[in-house]
Amino acid sequence: MLKKLKSEIELVSRHLEVIRAVVEHQPIGIMKLSEVLDLPYHRVRYSLRILEQEGYIRASPAGAVATALAADLLSGLEGEIDELIGLLVTIQEENSRNL
Repeated sequence: MLKKLKSEIELVSRHLEVIRAVVEHQPIGIMKLSEVLDLPYHRVRYSLRILEQEGYIRASPAGAVATALAADLLSGLEGEIDELIGLLVTIQEENSRNL
């Protein structure tokens, strides 16, 4: 059960890495992103597709560019992560009490 959660967290981490790189290097193409992030082309392409569907980036003739949604996501990310950590700590504490 937790294996799936770990896999999803790793995927979200990669998507966030791609967003940060787009923000820093925009406009940027897939090949350059792959080089900058040291990730395989197909993984970068998949992350870009997902991020575009979600509205965080948009394609331009010169490459991917970040949208205002990307800036909002990155600016509120720390708080969102703190909430997730809080949920995990609660689960951990409940598990410890039941041992």
